[in-house]
Amino acid sequence: MEIRIQRREPGQLKPKPVDEAHLGFGTIFTDHMFVMDYQEGRGWFDPRVVPYQNLSLDPAAMVLHYGQEVFEGLKAYRGKGGEIYLFRAEDNFRRMNRSADRLCMPHVDIDLVMEGLKELIILDQDWVPRTKGTSLYIRPTMLATEPHLGVRPSKTYIFYIIIGPVAAYYKEGLNPVKIWVETEFVRAAPGGTGEAKTSGNYAASLLAAEKAKEKGFTQVLWLDAVERKYVEEVGTMNMFFVIDDEVITAPLTGTILPGITRDSVLHILKDWGAKVSERSLTIDEVISAAENGRLKEAFGTGTAAVISPVGQITYKGKDYVIAGGQMGELSEKLYNEIVALQYGEKEDPYGWVERIV
Repeated sequence: MEIRIQRREPGQLKPKPVDEAHLGFGTIFTDHMFVMDYQEGRGWFDPRVVPYQNLSLDPAAMVLHYGQEVFEGLKAYRGKGGEIYLFRAEDNFRRMNRSADRLCMPHVDIDLVMEGLKELIILDQDWVPRTKGTSLYIRPTMLATEPHLGVRPSKTYIFYIIIGPVAAYYKEGLNPVKIWVETEFVRAAPGGTGEAKTSGNYAASLLAAEKAKEKGFTQVLWLDAVERKYVEEVGTMNMFFVIDDEVITAPLTGTILPGITRDSVLHILKDWGAKVSERSLTIDEVISAAENGRLKEAFGTGTAAVISPVGQITYKGKDYVIAGGQMGELSEKLYNEIVALQYGEKEDPYGWVERIV
């Protein structure tokens, strides 16, 4: 399908941010967006890049009543020479299609949406920030639009991509964060939607996250929903723990998001010859390792933060400081490695990086 492009009139262009050091995260959006529509029996149609604008939804649109919505998060990066790179973008769209399967939604054509994304970024390329540590955040979204009250999959959908310049996701930047181990609420249960990137999962996490924030914590570490003893993920990140010489992360058993950065870290660690395990890890094992000095590091991984070191875990009211409250050696090495790939500063042996400008 040919992608139609409608440019915003020159006099209607938004002012671009001047101070890139204070972009924040997720509050600024560019002049254009990519959109296409779906109808049962017809498939996806009318792919287009149009001026950034409000969506028009019927009050009975099924997304508003039954939560049929999936989304993704990825980034574009400005290299030292002004070039623009994407990092594992196709993998994000593959994951989006897996999320769509769980929500009974149609797949997107990866080649088509990749073409649409590139057209969008090229059109709004002046929005890609140049300051170190900044990037262009990309949010693809699919939602159910059919006006119908009744619990079944929608017959119509809209898919769109919006983009905007961002700085660090956490106000701490690369400084270690403090996380609260949640023992009352659960995020996802076996057989649920935990491995899908869908809005309901995040809505379910808000209350615990707000309670943790009131106590001075950046994020919540979730335990499993059945036995409340196995560590799973943090609200916006997959988690890794370094105990002795073993790097441990929770296995993909259906209750946590299969993170793209998580997968990148696993590939890199294995190439470095590190001892890596995807295994169930109890919170008691983590706490015991923290108490006897065997817990060397803990860090989260995700598109927004890349690598976020954890300097303190609090469990049942007791604080456990990790790595002296500093960023650990492995965390820093992984961060530098992935960021160098993302910004095109070193050779990519994995085929993860694509230059588009």
